[in-house]
Amino acid sequence: MAKMIQPQIPKLIKKNYGNWSIQMKALLGSQDCWDVVEKGYVELENAVAEVALTNEEKSVLKEARKKDKRALFFIFQGVDESTFEKISDAKTSNEAWGILQKSLQGAKKAKNVRLQTFRAEFETLKMKPSESVDDYVIRVKAVVNEMKKNGETLDDVRIMEKKFWSLTRKFDYVVVAIEESKDLSQISIDELVGSLQAHEHKMKLNDNTGNSEQVLHSKLSFNESGAKDNFGQGTSNRRGYRGGYRGRNRGGRGTRG
Repeated sequence: MAKMIQPQIPKLIKKNYGNWSIQMKALLGSQDCWDVVEKGYVELENAVAEVALTNEEKSVLKEARKKDKRALFFIFQGVDESTFEKISDAKTSNEAWGILQKSLQGAKKAKNVRLQTFRAEFETLKMKPSESVDDYVIRVKAVVNEMKKNGETLDDVRIMEKKFWSLTRKFDYVVVAIEESKDLSQISIDELVGSLQAHEHKMKLNDNTGNSEQVLHSKLSFNESGAKDNFGQGTSNRRGYRGGYRGRNRGGRGTRG
């Protein structure tokens, strides 16, 4: 019999509820029990009522209970001791999840306040002059994720428009090219980011080529200047030497005469 592998359960702390809930939803979904956490299930009031069920209904109820206990176990395992005290009396996974949601995510009013803050941040996002495409995309995505955690619905086109129109001026011509050749609703975020990264890479190559040419030009100018100086200096020395030689000869002939 194959040994069952225990999935790694994310740990909830005070500041990571948003990320924790996303990870737990994925985990519970992979274990086929998120539906019972989200919607709950109808439990019978007593054993007498269960006797009246058909075999099929009993089988469905048994499976729902099994899923619920599995989900409740994962939730219990995913919190620390202080948080466990808040949900230890919960009878179902749906009840435990609801308690955590209310206590850690906050009331609806507080949630809306957070959402408004992230909306304002999203609207004012702009690429910094020295920022790379990758770094800017990560910064936009972080704000978008926070908005979604707090109930905002953003489609890909809205996100792409933000990335598209908040770039620095060095991307102007690629923005125009993409705008003229493509409809943003017809391309994916990955395609847009890929185009911007390719443009950024091309600019870096051009900058490097320009710098290399400038260095080469400087070296050539220096060499030409040095050659001229050396040539002038050599001529002067040779002339001085010939002049001195003739002077000594003239002096010698005068003495002998």
